[in-house]
Amino acid sequence: MLPSQPLLHAAVFALAVLQALASDTFTAAVYEHAVILPDATDEPVSPDDALALMNKNMDVLEGAIKEAAQQGAHIIVTPEDGIYGWRFTRGTIYPYLEDIPDPAVNWIPCTDPTRFAPAPVQERLSCMARNNSIYVVANVGDKKPCNSSDAGCPSDGRYQYNTDVVFDPEGKLVARYHKYNLFMSETQFNYPKEPEAVTFETPFGKFGIFTCFDILFREPAVVLVSELQVDTVLFPTAWMNVLPFLTAVEFHSAWAMGMGVNFLAANTHYTSMSMTGSGIYAPDGARTYYYNMKTEDGRLLIAELDSHPRLSPASPPAVNWSLYALSVERFSPNDHDFRGRIFYDWFTFTEVTKPEGNLTVCQKDLCCHLSYKVAGKREDEVYVLGAFDGLHVVEGQYYLQICTLLKCKSTDLNTCGQPVETAQTKFEMFSLSGTFGTNYVFPEVLYSGVQLAPGEFEVLNDGRLISKTRPTKPVITVTLFGRWYEKD
Repeated sequence: MLPSQPLLHAAVFALAVLQALASDTFTAAVYEHAVILPDATDEPVSPDDALALMNKNMDVLEGAIKEAAQQGAHIIVTPEDGIYGWRFTRGTIYPYLEDIPDPAVNWIPCTDPTRFAPAPVQERLSCMARNNSIYVVANVGDKKPCNSSDAGCPSDGRYQYNTDVVFDPEGKLVARYHKYNLFMSETQFNYPKEPEAVTFETPFGKFGIFTCFDILFREPAVVLVSELQVDTVLFPTAWMNVLPFLTAVEFHSAWAMGMGVNFLAANTHYTSMSMTGSGIYAPDGARTYYYNMKTEDGRLLIAELDSHPRLSPASPPAVNWSLYALSVERFSPNDHDFRGRIFYDWFTFTEVTKPEGNLTVCQKDLCCHLSYKVAGKREDEVYVLGAFDGLHVVEGQYYLQICTLLKCKSTDLNTCGQPVETAQTKFEMFSLSGTFGTNYVFPEVLYSGVQLAPGEFEVLNDGRLISKTRPTKPVITVTLFGRWYEKD
């Protein structure tokens, strides 16, 4: 006699849990999705048309989820905007929204779809998780009715939130997060009244979740890691790359290293808006990543991670980010410091003119020290050492302290700080440090072709970012990207 489907599912789920409990590692997946976008319109479409578009995207996501599960993944993260795209006003996004309950209601939409208001998207995501015995992380839209007794209630009588949901391998809703730091173009959504710090426990560690622009702010990102001590962060994003420091793969890898956690970043793929760059990152470097501005293909990434990275022998030691830089005399004074702009911020630069040496450049309270040796100085490429200490005020307000060695776009010093993707110059060695006023510093090394350098550099506990071996590829930038949250 064959077992019933519920009994079979329960047995498979129990086996998966036991396997996860027996291991100090787990298998993670992220999917970079080339989103099928709605037609631009000033009028809301019908609910049926909205669901038809979302089902097209969920068809693609379901294929990725099935493949990830077949390859042994315990959890998969899909991108922000991955189910309905963007191009919305407050009114036109409404047909795409569902009322998402608090996970405390203990709900499996796959088996009880009519318990709340119609929720076909949640039902389908729940079934994807349940049918494949895998945690599924997705980005959707939540709607919440309100009335005049709520002083903040919008005139249309509802709140609309950019929302992440997590379904466990049984299909149960276990997490719901409302994005707190909205990007400037997200006028279709409301800000939550308070930042949410959303965590959930799994057999392979404690997880936290937030969305895209949230990563640049203390709440919820730093709270989850520093105060709630999560092991792994889930990160649906629609990240538009901004060289030289804010390309997705370099910044997300650096954030994982600086914060000492696993980081699962799933980006949308839309090259006309510079959206690409997904990865699975550990505190000691990228496990796997994808950056592709040449084609419009999606990509599934799978890698193994330590369940509790802080306990791993490979976990980097605690760093005093200013210890070395404060202990050394300022390197040779510069007679030719100059100003240059990177992403609207005015840096102080000094040119790297010799094949090897030591340099210092300062701005306000930040002094950046560089020791280096170039493997053959090229006359057709120029590098500078730069410092920035100030408040960035363009798409948001956040205080930065940045030390960077970077390649200029041309030999004209006026191009220093403009986006560059390729280089020819290789370095024998580099050591970069700074007199940071913050302990939140993220180390980045980016090679030609927007490639990471896992295993080729390290951060010493005195705050120096150094090359471990001779770099194997030409350098675009070596950067210490500091966030001084208290000065925002």
